[in-house]
Amino acid sequence: MRAIDALAGLLTAALALNGGIGSARGQTSAPATPSVGTVAAERKPISKSLDFVGRIEGVEKVEVRARVVGFLEDVLFKEGDVVEPGAPLYKIEQAQYQAEVQKAEGAIDISQAANALAIIQLQRAEDLVAKNAGTVVARDQARAQKQQTEGSILSDEANLKTAQTNLGYTDIKSPIRGRIGRTAVTKGNVVGPDSGVLTTIVSQDPMYVVFPVSQREFLKSAQAGKRPDPKSIKVRLRFADDSLYDQLGQIDFVDVSVDRGTDTLLVRARIPNPAGALTDGQFVRVALEAGQPQEKVVVPQAALIADQAGVYVFAVEDGKAVTKRVKLGGDAGVDAIVEEGLSGGEQIIVEGLQTVRQGAPVRASPARASAKGM
Repeated sequence: MRAIDALAGLLTAALALNGGIGSARGQTSAPATPSVGTVAAERKPISKSLDFVGRIEGVEKVEVRARVVGFLEDVLFKEGDVVEPGAPLYKIEQAQYQAEVQKAEGAIDISQAANALAIIQLQRAEDLVAKNAGTVVARDQARAQKQQTEGSILSDEANLKTAQTNLGYTDIKSPIRGRIGRTAVTKGNVVGPDSGVLTTIVSQDPMYVVFPVSQREFLKSAQAGKRPDPKSIKVRLRFADDSLYDQLGQIDFVDVSVDRGTDTLLVRARIPNPAGALTDGQFVRVALEAGQPQEKVVVPQAALIADQAGVYVFAVEDGKAVTKRVKLGGDAGVDAIVEEGLSGGEQIIVEGLQTVRQGAPVRASPARASAKGM
């Protein structure tokens, strides 16, 4: 009997132990409700826009070159500074060109003296002919001599202007206001027309943004019967880090022919640059906005998920994650414009998407600010 009682006790303990293990397994297998961060789908006034890639260009850009040959005596600017019109940039040795000016001035004096003598001789020849004491041939020769000396004066005056011009070229000055680049030559070098570009000056305010527009976009506008006035189109710029430039531009030129290689038309806009944030040669994203803004639903691009059926987002309804299929209408900065699928106000999941399943319960809370623009 004792053996039977002992065996029954062991069986009872084993069954109790198995029951405890089963209970523990049941407790650990129950999935926890995932936490998610949400933002509300907003309705915002959005202007219809077309996006392009453009390049910044200076309105005025000058390549400074030497126009006479000579020894470079001095470089008179600091690289990177803004220079004014007429500011001295380089100084070339002047002695040779000053001598050329003096030589030309001396030649004029000689020509004028010869011309004065020719005038006197012509007058005498005419007087002798009038008194029948001289020949017509002598008078004509005196007249020709006077015309020759007058021509010499004109030639020498032209040589003087050339010499003076060359002397002026020894002082190289800025023709425009703008920021000056690095110098390609330093003091002590011999420079001349064959030396290439000495430095470059680029005007700073305003600037141009130049961008190609495909024929497809122009055809769309034509088919829709929309020919907006270029002056009514707002030009916005966005930098490589996706930050928005704080000035608006205006289209001022559309090329007259299509590039046959790229099938695009070149468009140019003028845009203010008071703080110098735009730099010649810089790549930017260009957004053209026309017409009155229309109210659209926007959601953070971080909320978008794509599959074979298209694009969707997860919204929270009654404590559960619900799939919302959406049709997009472009970008609005870090947000995406939703044309169909949302009406605004829905709580859209942007954090914890990796743990979300259709119809599964979720614990929603406002998303962190950094998560909205991921």
